[in-house]
Amino acid sequence: MFAAAVRDFPASMPRGAEQPSSNAVPGPDAVGRVLLLYSGGLDTSVMLRWIQEQYEAEIVALTVNLGQPGEDFEVVEGKARQLGAVDAILVDAREEFAGEYVLPAIKANAIYGNAYPLFTALGRPLIAKLAVEHARRTGCDTVAHGCTGKGNDQVRIEATVAALDPDLKVIAPVRQWSMSRDEEIAYAREHGIPVKGGTETPPYSIDDNLWGRSSEGSEIEDLTEPPRDAVFQLVTRPEEAPDEPELVRVEFERGCPVALDGERLELVKLLERAAQLGRRHGVGIVDHIEDRIVGLKIRDVYEVPAAAIILTAHRDLEALVSTIHQNNFKRTLEDKWAYLCYAGLWHDPLRSDLDAYMESANEVVTGEVTLKLYKGSVTPVARRSRYALYDRSLASFGESGAQFSQDSSPGFIELFTLQTRMARRVRHQQRHQPVSGPEGPSPKTLENEGEER
Repeated sequence: MFAAAVRDFPASMPRGAEQPSSNAVPGPDAVGRVLLLYSGGLDTSVMLRWIQEQYEAEIVALTVNLGQPGEDFEVVEGKARQLGAVDAILVDAREEFAGEYVLPAIKANAIYGNAYPLFTALGRPLIAKLAVEHARRTGCDTVAHGCTGKGNDQVRIEATVAALDPDLKVIAPVRQWSMSRDEEIAYAREHGIPVKGGTETPPYSIDDNLWGRSSEGSEIEDLTEPPRDAVFQLVTRPEEAPDEPELVRVEFERGCPVALDGERLELVKLLERAAQLGRRHGVGIVDHIEDRIVGLKIRDVYEVPAAAIILTAHRDLEALVSTIHQNNFKRTLEDKWAYLCYAGLWHDPLRSDLDAYMESANEVVTGEVTLKLYKGSVTPVARRSRYALYDRSLASFGESGAQFSQDSSPGFIELFTLQTRMARRVRHQQRHQPVSGPEGPSPKTLENEGEER
């Protein structure tokens, strides 16, 4: 029965075979077997039963381990089977997530809105890719997810599914049923679905992985009040962090972090270790007003200890080894990279184009940066690299000999400021003199500038 249900997908679609997208919700007759992205939380547990009732479809539950702290994945897998899933699949994707998604974000210093180090946005395209792969393997014709109609994740997941397999249908029960949290809890009780945390736990919307954690909803939505202590489940409040600072050395090779305090670590282990250090010192708390791609402004509270440490060190090392022109130009591309990722356009060709530049720019980002962690702050205090564009003898206020001719500075200043001075003089004259004609000021008004050409 299973073998007969598996569809034969081509390795790639022929040119011109893309199917037009549709916002129509597939009806029960169009849905046979559903691959459900299952977290074990209230929403996806309720929808596991709800899909069976509404669509009379078989459910294959897919749970993806991206390094969520404290998650018992065996319990999640068992819960899916208990609720009626014909199969429950657990994928440990931590290494792929770190190497293929987090690492490019490190090289791109991926921060959205000048505050949010991307992590949820990095995980969704990987989760959706795995959903497509396992839907093919298990004969599913539909992918179901637990995203709301007000969030970014629906776009990120559905854009990836549509890009990788436009034949797959998508259902999003939370967009369809319009149940409140209390109604979901009542449905869960009626159908014998365990409610994680009971009903007294503040109904924050939580997402986390090895690169960070987000919390939104409930009293966080009151912009006039600071977040309650209950929000922070990952990072120590800075007021309660150790009274003594701690120094940590982060070593990079071609933009990739490879060691902490001289100990070489695989990337997943390194990110986990950095997160532990940051959590202890209250590092990486972000209280952020965010522009969602669906048009809403929302408030999110992020806990990003690993990102706060690694990105701070990476950017500091880049500043040391890259020219002023590289550093200034790269920031504009970083913003675009972050937006594409945030907006769910992971498979847009422009992101791949930008990745090529990020790889090139990181060729010389090799060296180490020492950071001081103290009560919520991350401060670079030392750095070194064989590619450093820093010469102490040149930078020193002492004598630099013939290497730097200070006598050349006046001429440089005169040429460097020439257009600024000309613009100020011309515009000042035009504001205080009648306009002489469309040809503009006479040449005599500029004669004091000398032979500018």
